[in-house]
Amino acid sequence: MSDVLMPDVSDLSRMLATAGAFAVPVHDVRLTPDELDPAQIVAGDPVTSSLELGGGRGIWEITPGVVTDVERDELFVVLSGRATIAVEGGTTIEVGPGDVGLLAEGARTTWIVHETLRKVYQTR
Repeated sequence: MSDVLMPDVSDLSRMLATAGAFAVPVHDVRLTPDELDPAQIVAGDPVTSSLELGGGRGIWEITPGVVTDVERDELFVVLSGRATIAVEGGTTIEVGPGDVGLLAEGARTTWIVHETLRKVYQTR
């Protein structure tokens, strides 16, 4: 785990309003463990963690395993790791480092995470 700590989300909003910009070391920042609903876990023992940057933006990570989700309207960029994302009644995509992905609001997905995946995201 990294030693890079971030201020609270409220402080980030204040910093952005005051300074007009800030940068986040996305590969090194410490994420906070999230509680994954056991009903979402299909296989393995995946664990998620994140850092909310405010306004529907953040950094998210998941360890290998298979989980289901109902998506929000989201744009994301994969920083590291690999996953297969299958959309119920739709397409299946492979994502890895440098890939930009779009998820439709309400899409029911199955994430097959092959390598711990870290992404930055923007939802609306």
